[in-house]
Amino acid sequence: MKYISPIILAILVSGCFQPVVDKSAEKETSTMAGAWHVDFLDEFDTYNPENWQDQMIWVNNEDQCYVPDNQHNTREVSNGTIKLRVIDLGEKQPCDNMSKFGKKHPDTQYVAGRIASKNRKEFVGGKWTARLKVENSGQAGMFPAWWLLGALNNEAPVQEADETVCWPMTGSGEIDIFEHHSDGGPNHYAARAIKSLGHCDGGDWQALMLVQESNLSEFHDYSVELVGNDIIFRLDEVEVYRISNEEEQFPEALFAILNFAKINDSSMTQNWTMEVDWVKHESWQ
Repeated sequence: MKYISPIILAILVSGCFQPVVDKSAEKETSTMAGAWHVDFLDEFDTYNPENWQDQMIWVNNEDQCYVPDNQHNTREVSNGTIKLRVIDLGEKQPCDNMSKFGKKHPDTQYVAGRIASKNRKEFVGGKWTARLKVENSGQAGMFPAWWLLGALNNEAPVQEADETVCWPMTGSGEIDIFEHHSDGGPNHYAARAIKSLGHCDGGDWQALMLVQESNLSEFHDYSVELVGNDIIFRLDEVEVYRISNEEEQFPEALFAILNFAKINDSSMTQNWTMEVDWVKHESWQ
């Protein structure tokens, strides 16, 4: 999940930029032999540590501190959904989140929830979908996201010997399925693949990006498919963006991340919540 320049995002949302989609490559997966089969589904009846782990990390110069174990009600599971929140504690407190460069997060009054399926549920290719909503979108600093990262990523937590690959090199690639950046106003999200420039921290997040309108206060299904050489993004099963001949950048297993960040130091008028009904992965068979 990468920071988007407010100026660039405002231009995108205003309609001055439209992503280039290779129409000649369009084809529905229904015409291919086979069908999607669910191999992972979490309907959030409980918080299942076999599927998810809390992830405490400092990236993008974010203002909040990620905390584990639903501290301060930052990742509540109730009534069949998980709620990931940014909470204003009212006064600053120490934060133990570290950047990948070893810098400690400064004291902050904001805490938040972030969960990852790293070393729990990881898949090569296929289709990832989450049904989610974000109420009161567009407030300054909002940065909720539903995204994928390569399983060999070398950022915390490093738990396996092969987790040595720096972002966004192959093995540590990134696909953002849903990312709402408030600076562009309410009721929109970005979907993208990060194009690797071939070196550590060298990622082009604008070249393969769509900004799409959606009523974020209502539940919608946000998905991505890695099919053949295409990356296909869907909103409620309707294709909204296709990137052709880029799937080969993501041969690695990918894990899923759900988080709600605070991207700047704007004050909050209320706590923020991203509510997720379910997450699933499907394979084409």
